[in-house]
Amino acid sequence: MSTMTHSNVAISAPGKVLLAGGYLVLDRKYTGLVFGLNARINVIAGQIHSSEGVQLNEIVVDSPQFLEAQWRYGYRLAPEGGGIHVTQLQVGEQISANPFVETTLSYALTYANKVAGDSHALSSSRLIILADNDYYSQSAAANDTHGRFSKFDVTLKNANKTGLGSSAALVTSLTAALLTLYMPKELFDVASEKGKKTLHNLAQAAHCAAQGKVGSGFDVAAAVYGSCTYRRFSPAILNSVPEAGAPGFAARLVAVVDSEPWDVEVAGSSDLTMPKGVVLRMCDVDCGSQTVGMVKKVLAWKAQDTAASTQLWDDLQKRNDALGETLRSGALADLPSKVDAVRELIRTMGRQSDVPIEPDSQTELLDAVSRIEGVYGGVVPGAGGFDAAALLMNDDEATKDRVSEFLVQWSKEKSSKVKLLNVKGEMEGVRREELSVYEGWLS
Repeated sequence: MSTMTHSNVAISAPGKVLLAGGYLVLDRKYTGLVFGLNARINVIAGQIHSSEGVQLNEIVVDSPQFLEAQWRYGYRLAPEGGGIHVTQLQVGEQISANPFVETTLSYALTYANKVAGDSHALSSSRLIILADNDYYSQSAAANDTHGRFSKFDVTLKNANKTGLGSSAALVTSLTAALLTLYMPKELFDVASEKGKKTLHNLAQAAHCAAQGKVGSGFDVAAAVYGSCTYRRFSPAILNSVPEAGAPGFAARLVAVVDSEPWDVEVAGSSDLTMPKGVVLRMCDVDCGSQTVGMVKKVLAWKAQDTAASTQLWDDLQKRNDALGETLRSGALADLPSKVDAVRELIRTMGRQSDVPIEPDSQTELLDAVSRIEGVYGGVVPGAGGFDAAALLMNDDEATKDRVSEFLVQWSKEKSSKVKLLNVKGEMEGVRREELSVYEGWLS
């Protein structure tokens, strides 16, 4: 196995929670309140140095927290301006595809090669991916833990995610690590505004290609910029990018990332803040499975009943804005009523579309938690459903303990599994990290 002889760069990007703006964020007319989380996906990138006379064109990607989690890729320059073509190599008896990693490699390597040119030729490298523990259910964790990063007794495919936005954080941190490794600082600096804009556009393109559709992009925006008020980009921006490796892919990708006018709006800490002493915390709720096709069903209702649904969304946008203003101004006495006002219209949308956006079980839970001293309220974030809740509460141990103890008792009484995760909201987006953070994982 190839070993990393020296590590060049470590990058992390946060997960996200869409506190307000679920469904609305799909439409450019509306915005979402997106908070970054201190649970991060970390990528450590370094060159592989081969023996003298041995030529390697290989990228090795390791996710050492999981079983059988190594992917190897060969790469070559595709003809007719197709950029860097990446091919997965077989490891062991079978090939286990990882479309988010493979697509991101194609996009990031193509961009770096096209922009930096031959003066910074690509070389073989090894990438190590480490996820903070709160991305995955701890029921799968082995006894062997390394602080922030647990070892899990399962393959990545069989790991239970807690829904914090791991794919967007992975694509963002992986893209940033590759660009930092392969490009000079004057062409890409992840700490600069120009660098963040490049990263945002490229990561959005790679993430959409990997998932096979153009989503709203709020999760990538949070991974790059941290907590923000977000208005989506027009999906047509990405329509002209051909498939990775196809003729003209490289030039078109660079043009879309660097030259095309993106109509995305990301307003960061100047627009969205958390009052001093208040924190956003996440609950992992395991009392049912997410309904398949919720988004499709809501959008079908929106198209079918245009007048009523548009009025409801316009009213909900006003309530979301009022919640954002209350957070910004720090008017804590008004916070519970602003949260309740948003939830009221979320439930109305759920009833009208026949989609369990805030299911009855979640309503009961949120109402009960909101009565705990030090809790201002909570929502079912994003698209809603059964698997998570976001709480606004005082940032102190006494409040945390009260909520945790309540949830233990609630889980017993309701025969469900609800627990407060350690993850908290934070404002910062993508950043470079010190390699010492990952001691014990870089061998």
